[in-house]
Amino acid sequence: MGIIGNLDDPRLCYDYENREYGTVEPDTKREPFRWVSEVAYKNVHRIVTRGYDTTELVEAGYGLPDIIFIDFQARIPLLEEVAMLNYLMVLSLEDGLSSPAAISRIVGSSKTLLTQACGASILAFGHSYGAFDAFGQMLDEYLDLAEKQGKTMAEIAEVLVKENLDAIHLGVSELMLKDPAAKRTFARAEKLGVAGKYVTFTREIVKAAQNISGKPVDLDMLGALGATMMDLGFSSDATWIIIAITRAFTAGAHWCEEVEREPLQRFGEALTPKEFYDGPEDQPVPSLKERKEFVAAAEYKTPEEWKKGFEEKQKMYGTGWRIVEDIVDPLDYMKKQERK
Repeated sequence: MGIIGNLDDPRLCYDYENREYGTVEPDTKREPFRWVSEVAYKNVHRIVTRGYDTTELVEAGYGLPDIIFIDFQARIPLLEEVAMLNYLMVLSLEDGLSSPAAISRIVGSSKTLLTQACGASILAFGHSYGAFDAFGQMLDEYLDLAEKQGKTMAEIAEVLVKENLDAIHLGVSELMLKDPAAKRTFARAEKLGVAGKYVTFTREIVKAAQNISGKPVDLDMLGALGATMMDLGFSSDATWIIIAITRAFTAGAHWCEEVEREPLQRFGEALTPKEFYDGPEDQPVPSLKERKEFVAAAEYKTPEEWKKGFEEKQKMYGTGWRIVEDIVDPLDYMKKQERK
């Protein structure tokens, strides 16, 4: 059998026809692939995270919040910090039929595994629902700017709000005007003595937003959770994942209820009657000969035609033309910060 392609090319670094099969000696000139982690290790006797034997931790009375601090910060936390994290996680554990819970139920209705439903619920934490990463990065960016420019927190908070007033990750909105949960979170942090620069700065952001916004706004749960978690020493990315996983617990409860309480949905079983449809009226399909009388080009010849066509497209849902501005991808936000 002849050589395939250019595998006999003398420029190759090895003789393809006489290459080794099976086990060969390791190449000592190159670093072998391997996973190295400073988070944890496990053998038949123990599981160790950041140097602490997990069995010894739980036997000594440490709980889940303690282990979260150890995993993400490599330290045993203060009792006040544990109490604050417990408070935040309980607040985050249940949010009624929110997007993650609803997604869990939708996935569960097709008789999937619980783990699949909980995974889907975490995926529902998009940039608009739980933008803890972008919120934290924003705080750090403007606090650094305040230090460089010699501005006070109040002064830089005004700059931040003017530049981000309509941002979903501002942490200030009209969502919590009647709900005291966000304000209680800050009050709890101050009572426990764990409130720091992020809570203080976020309070200044709230004041600035209330002065600048044309509508009533106040601290919301994104701002309350995000600022308090960062004062506890968690990064904005760690905050995002801790809150998301916490919500997954309750997504599991919603999955159980869906399976136990609602009928299964088989493929093609669900009907969508015309009463739930508000698109164009039913129309006869033209013959191929009549087709040219109904066709419409996507391109326009004049600005007037373009404007008219654009306005018609904006009247329809499900086309993407009604979306005025796409939500900023958090990765793009991070790249922007790196460029700065």
